[in-house]
Amino acid sequence: MRFSESRNTTRWVIIIISFSIITLILWNTYTFFQIFKNEERLKMNLFANAQITIVNADENTDVDLPLQIFSNNTSIPAVVMLYGNVVSSKNVPDDILNDKKKLKNFLKNLKNENEPITFEYAPGKYQHLYYGNSELLNKLKYYPIALLLIIFLFVALIYNFYKSTKMATQNKLWAGMAKETAHQIGTPLSSLIGWVEILKTEEIDQSITLEIEKDIDRLQTITDRFSKIGSIPVLEPYDIVSETLNTYEYLQSRFSKQVLFSYQAPEKLIFTLINPTLHSWTIENLIKNAIDAMKGKGSLELSIEQDSHHVKINVKDSGSGIQKKQFKTIFEPGFTTKKRGWGLGLSLTKRIVEEYHNGNIKVLHSEIGKGTTFQISYKIVEPL
Repeated sequence: MRFSESRNTTRWVIIIISFSIITLILWNTYTFFQIFKNEERLKMNLFANAQITIVNADENTDVDLPLQIFSNNTSIPAVVMLYGNVVSSKNVPDDILNDKKKLKNFLKNLKNENEPITFEYAPGKYQHLYYGNSELLNKLKYYPIALLLIIFLFVALIYNFYKSTKMATQNKLWAGMAKETAHQIGTPLSSLIGWVEILKTEEIDQSITLEIEKDIDRLQTITDRFSKIGSIPVLEPYDIVSETLNTYEYLQSRFSKQVLFSYQAPEKLIFTLINPTLHSWTIENLIKNAIDAMKGKGSLELSIEQDSHHVKINVKDSGSGIQKKQFKTIFEPGFTTKKRGWGLGLSLTKRIVEEYHNGNIKVLHSEIGKGTTFQISYKIVEPL
């Protein structure tokens, strides 16, 4: 508990420090931007003064310094206007200066960037200097946006790495628990097999021992299922119709008569690459999930259909239905609508279908109060 609290505290300290550093960088960037912007305005004031000097120059005026000020401006776009006409310009393309409409829009953009400088070049006569930001200032203006984008991508990368690591750890944990469960079941199961052999030698109704053997076989199947979690299963071509029917019939015989079962499938062999043990588990999970959704009473329909490339298994119930926004979240570990339950059945089913069998599982249709249809899809293969 203390370790968990310490880890959470450390995490928050790192987040706060990171946020403080980001804030400091953004504030300094803004400060630098304002400093450079003020310096450029000072340069433009010098530009305006140079313009006044040149306008009022005579044969005795030294215009070397004003001309040098003009020539040194190589990055700031500037236009001097008088009564709607261009008096002089710097760093402005000719196609803008020669087109009144483009010039008007250009001056509007310059005014949005910086307040024009109005100066008196003669008593009662004024000119207006429009100027924009230099390329360096524009880059600095967009630097915080680029920085935030980089930070966002970095955070997303860390989050994905953390999520992947967490999922990998959870998968190892569940695989370990599954294998340990299989190991624990194996010991009493071996004992039960021995007891059944003893019962066979006694004068006991053979139908009793036969039913016990069926349940023992079922326990062996469950043990085999758990032992395969976390391992790469062997996939071979099997008739999906007969493999599905076996599981369906076994479950049908063990549920209440209040559940009305129905089954539809093509009367032919359809082969696909599966592991029979894990496929049986998948069908069992979907049927049990459907019966839980109906609270043990209703109609359940299992149907198999095919197209040119895929075979599709549909499990339809008359239960409470699922909201559309939950179509994907129901497959997430821990998600359950039942008061009691771990929320692992559909998550495990999805993993068996998609990761182990390279198939697809989805909610085909659902309507609140009327029921839900799950669909599994596998690729059809040729038999060996």
